[in-house]
Amino acid sequence: MRRTRKSTLAQLVKSMASSLFAFCVDFGLLALLTEVAGVHYLVSAAFSFLAGTTVSYLISILWIFEVRRFPSKLLEYAVFVGVGAVGLTLNESLLWLFTEPVGIHYLASKTIAAAIVFFWNFSARKFILFR
Repeated sequence: MRRTRKSTLAQLVKSMASSLFAFCVDFGLLALLTEVAGVHYLVSAAFSFLAGTTVSYLISILWIFEVRRFPSKLLEYAVFVGVGAVGLTLNESLLWLFTEPVGIHYLASKTIAAAIVFFWNFSARKFILFR
């Protein structure tokens, strides 16, 4: 039991580092698409979230999680993206909520939403994919 907690804690710490890197990709692409390309922030957020999710997947399989439940990498990635789709829905909803009704700048809203969505993504991926 103790080893499992220690392993989960190590995975959580690695996942936080991974998520920070993926967040930088997500956040940077969101700002670039919105500010430079003129794409609406919610559309930009969807594309940037998917880019960040792909980065997160690669780091997860290469560095964070040793145990994998699916023999097919394609199926595993599809499930990873499926979990991410729930995260994307949560992300978009929170981004809109904090930006429109609350009135926070969309990049600050993204930071808040990302922190909340991190816990969903880590928990769901750990229990569905990597245990």
